[in-house]
Amino acid sequence: MDAHLKTLADASLAIARAEEALADHAHHTATEALDEAAALLSDLRAAWPAMKPVERVAVGRPAADVRARLDAARRRLPRLTALTVGTPVDDPDQETEPSD
Repeated sequence: MDAHLKTLADASLAIARAEEALADHAHHTATEALDEAAALLSDLRAAWPAMKPVERVAVGRPAADVRARLDAARRRLPRLTALTVGTPVDDPDQETEPSD
C-alpha cells in the first residue's frame, strides 16, 4: 500500500508544481507537470484491480480528489490556437528571385 500512496503523493506534488507554474504563467511547465500527474494516476488506475479492499479505501477517495485538482488545473491552461487564415506579408529583408 505504501507504493500506491507514494504514487498518489507524487501525483499531488506534480499538480502543485503545475498550479504554481500556472500562477507564474509558465504554461509549458504546467503542461509537463500535469502530464506527469496524469501518468501517475494512470499507473494507479492500472494497479487498481490488484489492490486489496483496504488499499482501495485508502487510495480511492484521495485519488478522486487529486484527479479533480488535475482536471481543474487543465481547465486553467490557455487553449493553443494557430492562425489558419491570413494574408501573406512581404518581408523586406527576404531575398526574392529576379524577374525575367
